[in-house]
Amino acid sequence: MQHQVPQFIEVEDKIFGPLTAKQFFYIAAGGASIFILYVFLQLWLVIILGVPIGGFFVALAFLKVNGIPFIRVLNNALGFAGSEKLYLWKKIPKEMKPEEQLMPNTDLTGTQLTKNRLQDLSWSLDVQQNLNRKRKT
Repeated sequence: MQHQVPQFIEVEDKIFGPLTAKQFFYIAAGGASIFILYVFLQLWLVIILGVPIGGFFVALAFLKVNGIPFIRVLNNALGFAGSEKLYLWKKIPKEMKPEEQLMPNTDLTGTQLTKNRLQDLSWSLDVQQNLNRKRKT
């Protein structure tokens, strides 16, 4: 017995003409809010307030930012802005005393660190440590 597997399950069905149910309700909510403004306010104020409100609801219905619906982007932005932030590390510059600086006038730009050079540096540091130990005793 064979069963059909649904395809395109991520695409919403167009219910109201070319609009999905979500898009239709966003546009209807925007139209209703502008109509309420029209009933209670003067025309010039309705135009000033209605354009941004209408634009917001049109963005909710149709705008996608990098393939993500605007409502989800808005939800993520408000969630991020309202949540607590945890800063794990914040560098505080510290002034060093001259005796704390290891090699004050050393410029290492342009030097290449090869395997032989690394072995030479390691050997010279070991020899220097041994000499310092002998001098202290």
